[in-house]
Amino acid sequence: MNLQDLAVFAEAVRSGSLAAAARRLGLNAMAASRRLAALETELGVRLVQRTTRALSPTAEGEAFLPHAQAMLDEQASALAALRPAGAGVSGQLRVTASAAFGRKVVAPMIARFMAANPDLGVDLLLTDDQVDIVAQGIDVAVRIAKLRDNHLVARRLADNPRRLCAAPAYIARHGKPRVLADLVDHACLLGTGGSHWVFVRNGKTVRQKVGGRFTASSIEALHQACIGGLGIANLSGWNVEDDLRAGVIEPIRLEDAEPEPLAIWAVYPTARLVPAKVRAFVGALEQELRGGEHRRA
Repeated sequence: MNLQDLAVFAEAVRSGSLAAAARRLGLNAMAASRRLAALETELGVRLVQRTTRALSPTAEGEAFLPHAQAMLDEQASALAALRPAGAGVSGQLRVTASAAFGRKVVAPMIARFMAANPDLGVDLLLTDDQVDIVAQGIDVAVRIAKLRDNHLVARRLADNPRRLCAAPAYIARHGKPRVLADLVDHACLLGTGGSHWVFVRNGKTVRQKVGGRFTASSIEALHQACIGGLGIANLSGWNVEDDLRAGVIEPIRLEDAEPEPLAIWAVYPTARLVPAKVRAFVGALEQELRGGEHRRA
């Protein structure tokens, strides 16, 4: 199976355009079209649906994409093994992270990472939705949550302590809760569909029912609502440290419980032949997290 044919297919699906894939791979449009047609002929299936404006994978194309990407990654890993030490990594790296964490932590780190690896391209997908990284051809996902998918490989990078906080204006109007049970009398800023926060009390996790007039599907929206005085938020330390230092919001510490800490994970599809670009990115992000002041907030 021709690896250049696979590269045309993978790039075309990712960009949604055969012309864009051709440009990225340094081919003319006719050559890219012929390579894709050759791959479909070899496999005996149609991999993509093409119109005058867009390209999308067929069901067979979606099923084949992760295997095509795995073969391309194996090629990249083999070539990387031959590169001189210190030459950096190359290829195209696809990363996904939550919008807030990606904007504040991952994107600045990637700028430095790409400067150290000038032959590397990065496609960063920021979304608060949990992406199917296999179906979408993602190399690595950065997640802050309890992991549910046992079919993926996860590496814990750092702790992710959380903080209850509120704006001074909210506290002036409503005061601070003193113990966990006091939260039922306060306006709490929840994710859409949420009804509880999880705390640790006497070494055990407990779920506390909370509520308020404002909910949102975005962590950044909850953060801004907290700054605006709409209520109490339960946010990650890295997300609020600057505002706490500036006095824009104030910490709330309960006498009998504290928010359950989470962890920051790197998640990738398989442990077999992890590409050098993924190993390098995960190592750089782990170093960033362990060395940054905001992880100790």
